[in-house]
Amino acid sequence: MTDDTRHRPLNVLFLCTHNSARSVMAESIMNRVGAGRFKAFSAGSTPSGVLDPRAISLLQHLNYKTDHLRSKAWDEFAILNNPDAPDLDFVFTVCDNAAGEVCPIWPGQPMTAHWGIPNPGSTEGTEAEIALAFADAYRQLNSRITLFCALPMASLDRLSLQRRLDEIGQSKAPDSSVA
Repeated sequence: MTDDTRHRPLNVLFLCTHNSARSVMAESIMNRVGAGRFKAFSAGSTPSGVLDPRAISLLQHLNYKTDHLRSKAWDEFAILNNPDAPDLDFVFTVCDNAAGEVCPIWPGQPMTAHWGIPNPGSTEGTEAEIALAFADAYRQLNSRITLFCALPMASLDRLSLQRRLDEIGQSKAPDSSVA
């Protein structure tokens, strides 16, 4: 990381196609786990404009503030569309669709990685099975973000950091309860 990034929180953008569940959960988790060191945002390539009520309910159950969350387009963070967009240090895709799309040019020179998580919103089954899918997505995101926040950023060169980001994206969260 450069000297200028050591004097401010590192900006992290989580991307998903609709910005309604996974990326919003990741934004919330990062802002809690990385408080003071990281500032998280989320966006989507084709945002739905609404947040998945099951994701919001889970976050509220886990004592996250959710009133500031909204589904938004990644254009808000693209340098060509918003000259006031924050310089991004990291951009993580959390769904396979967003990972395959051509992204805009981001302000700053962010490191990128794909941290794919199955879409809990597409789960079919009973309410309990759907709730379990949301809990599992949360658990995986929480595990990866916790690993990321524990990295010794100042002592890793860019290549080593990129390798660690990719490894985190392949990691599986241990089985446990979200509550």
